[in-house]
Amino acid sequence: MRIYDTLTRQKHEFTPVDKTVRLYVCGVTPYAPAHIGHAMSYITFDVVRRYLDYLGFDVEHIQNFTDIDDKLIERASAEHKDVSALAESHIEAYFRDMDSLNIIRAHKYPRATQEIPKMIEVISKLIENDFAYDSGGDVYFRVERAADYGKLSHRRLDGMRAGARVGVDERKEHPMDFVLWKSAKKGEPFWTSPWGPGRPGWHIECTAMALHYLGETVDIHGGGHDLIFPHHENEIAQSEAYTGQKPFARFWMHNGLLQIDRQKMSKSLSNMVTISESIETYSADALRLTMLGSHYRVPNAHSEELLAAAERSVSRLSNAAALDGPTHDSADQLDVSSYKEEFLVAMDDDFNTPNALAVLFGLARDINRASDQGKSIQKAQQMLLELGRKILGLRLEVETEKVSEELLARIESLIEMRGQLRKERDFTGADKVRDELTELGVTLTDSPTGTLWNLTDRE
Repeated sequence: MRIYDTLTRQKHEFTPVDKTVRLYVCGVTPYAPAHIGHAMSYITFDVVRRYLDYLGFDVEHIQNFTDIDDKLIERASAEHKDVSALAESHIEAYFRDMDSLNIIRAHKYPRATQEIPKMIEVISKLIENDFAYDSGGDVYFRVERAADYGKLSHRRLDGMRAGARVGVDERKEHPMDFVLWKSAKKGEPFWTSPWGPGRPGWHIECTAMALHYLGETVDIHGGGHDLIFPHHENEIAQSEAYTGQKPFARFWMHNGLLQIDRQKMSKSLSNMVTISESIETYSADALRLTMLGSHYRVPNAHSEELLAAAERSVSRLSNAAALDGPTHDSADQLDVSSYKEEFLVAMDDDFNTPNALAVLFGLARDINRASDQGKSIQKAQQMLLELGRKILGLRLEVETEKVSEELLARIESLIEMRGQLRKERDFTGADKVRDELTELGVTLTDSPTGTLWNLTDRE
């Protein structure tokens, strides 16, 4: 298996140090409902986790909650709520959203507010080794002490400028020095520390939690592309300064960002779509399919049209998996060995889910053809479900939609007509009837015992 590493900008053979794969994925700041951009990232790393499990690795999966942060404090103040209560309510909603998407839960979800002692320990050592300094109760990391600062984002320190996400402060020795500990402000939550009351900076949280739960080097560190700089860049600098320059992560994986109708999803454009809103209209499988239909490293397009098309595509897989077929020993078997091999080849190539999905749709097509020919399809169906469910996390359940009696009668009449034409070997006529059913939004799957249909789209 080869994985693309953001640090080296190359694919490398993945071989963990031992049988345990240490996977750390940056979690959410629970100040608002999770949106479909979050869904894209956590579906990506859910598939990574599932595939590693499938290959037989022992995976230790950690994902944090940043439950103390400027955004949380500001939102709690605006809503006249306690910061911890606001965070807890969104954490509960987050788990409901992830469960609805069939995302396997991480083994641990450490929270920043519960890891303060480890953060203080790390910061203290950084100060002791001259990598950080106290400035009026705020503690900053000295970026000039990190000789390779900028290596993940491939930037040079002398070309960087303090911008919107990197605060400019006269108390800093260098404009790009970043905060490790923030002194307390009136009315804000705080913890005691050697530098006075305060709270941790954003970047130190993940370093402390990764060190605490996974050790000095993780195998895979994941997150969205927008986290490369400054968050992950700063994680590397402070972590490797703490451990004596031991590599913080062996592989850095970053998923592309989501675009809504060809625009980047953002609050300023008022195009944020929450996961719960999306699931009200479309199935989790459809949402997964739109995310996995593009390679995880590229920007992903999202639109109502794509989701509607994904629902139809999911039905093709679900119906193929649900077909009845002959079970007697004399029936020819549809050979499935090549499908599994092609699927695993795709996944071994940096988790190439678009190619893996193409294999599944090819398998579904051949299941339908084999069923028409009276071949046994049970093994093929088992393979479809095994790869689709275990690795891609698709539920592949057949759902029926309520339709009017008039439409139902028309569909059943057309299906009966098509069946009669097929018996008469008038396949041209049968195909025309099938085309008419397709225009009604009906997807058909045939078997020797009958025809299954599903209404997937209707104007």
